[in-house]
Amino acid sequence: MDYDLYLTIGLVIAVFSVPAVVSALSDNRTPRVAAVVLIISGCLVAWAATSKPGGYTLDQIPTVIVNVVGRYLG
Repeated sequence: MDYDLYLTIGLVIAVFSVPAVVSALSDNRTPRVAAVVLIISGCLVAWAATSKPGGYTLDQIPTVIVNVVGRYLG
């Protein structure tokens, strides 16, 4: 299983869902879809972090993201 890919996808989805949450709250709307997407991204990150033997440290996350991008887009 590619836990690095799941971590990267979860982090990218989380980054893109934060503006949707802020936009919904500023327009006095309930951020239903954005909140569900944020929960899904949190589950992806948590699953990747707990499933990988040894887990991840904060220092490893930028390297993991660069490696995943290089592996799949390069």
